[in-house]
Amino acid sequence: MASHEEQDDLKPSVTPGYKPTAAKTADEYAKMDATDESLARWKASLGIVPGGVGGDTSLPKVTVLTLELDSPTLPPTKKLIFHLADTAKLADTKKNPIIIKEGVEYNVRITFKVNHSIISGVRYLQVVKRAGVTVDKLEQMLGSYGPHPKGEAYAKNFDPEESPSGALVRMGAFNVRSRVIDDDGEVYADWDWSFKLAKEW
Repeated sequence: MASHEEQDDLKPSVTPGYKPTAAKTADEYAKMDATDESLARWKASLGIVPGGVGGDTSLPKVTVLTLELDSPTLPPTKKLIFHLADTAKLADTKKNPIIIKEGVEYNVRITFKVNHSIISGVRYLQVVKRAGVTVDKLEQMLGSYGPHPKGEAYAKNFDPEESPSGALVRMGAFNVRSRVIDDDGEVYADWDWSFKLAKEW
């Protein structure tokens, strides 16, 4: 069971006074303000079109597929991709942390599929701890989406960051808790993984 402090670390930030609107179906959204052309274009970009496919409601609203770390310095034959369906491989990172090269620019990419409904204010949250102490927190807005008109996954690239460097950061592993959550507090994915920093990938 996660501690109260850990749960607080994984709560998204809130904007004072903002209250999410009541949930509506994709068809209800499609019919709202139907004469507003710019709004119709925006809704179409979210996959909200009159008579659009509602999706399979037996599935969760969102399925997070992968989390990928990419860097221009990463050897062409090496890929750092977590497939969230592969829970055994994710669990293995606790014993065998992934290796990230120190002092390099990298970015994170997440892919996910909206199975049905409209999701709003979806965020990726990440808490990095070392020896039980929080050393980094990240909150990245993914946005608002409806089911993709062609049933495809969405991909979101985060802003580039630089990995820490130095002898101290190379000692020991970093434990990460990642979560994908929306404005309503619905958690779509929640997983743990570990990494080490090293001189080379």
